[in-house]
Amino acid sequence: MGNASSMLTQYDIEEVQRHCHNLFSQQEIVSLYKRFCQLDRNAKGFISADEFLSVPEFAMNPLSQRLLKMVDGLNFKDFVAFLSAFSAKASLEQKVGLIFKVYDSDGNGKVSFNDILEVLQDLSGSFMSDEQRQQVLCQVLKEAGYTRESYLMLDDFIKVFGHFGLKMEVEVPVD
Repeated sequence: MGNASSMLTQYDIEEVQRHCHNLFSQQEIVSLYKRFCQLDRNAKGFISADEFLSVPEFAMNPLSQRLLKMVDGLNFKDFVAFLSAFSAKASLEQKVGLIFKVYDSDGNGKVSFNDILEVLQDLSGSFMSDEQRQQVLCQVLKEAGYTRESYLMLDDFIKVFGHFGLKMEVEVPVD
């Protein structure tokens, strides 16, 4: 599974479904496999950072460099698991869990004030000054009962940011 010359078996499809908590139908998984094979230009069985950057929407994303750390070298099963957080069927916890990983760039399981500030800078660019970003972040943390010295674990992160009603969905075109 995972190289362009191979085909998905029924067993492969069901295994991928289990791996992504049944968030995609079998038909969607087949469509995702076709897209995966298109991206895997050298038929290595995984997608490199450069191959991900060939997707214009991905390359233009202000968080693309952070996301690349998460997706570089994904095989098909992990590619689908990554995309499952964008499914309309994904739970809020799954969606926030992915966002937490984006903020936790060093992978230590904690998000610091500076981690969040860096993401805000990536997202807001020159539209906000560093001082404005710090003020906004301090206020959000204060309202949730944290300070700029706090380290947020996943549960804390959900408490602080989960109430924003995240909507991050992707439609899988079914051929």
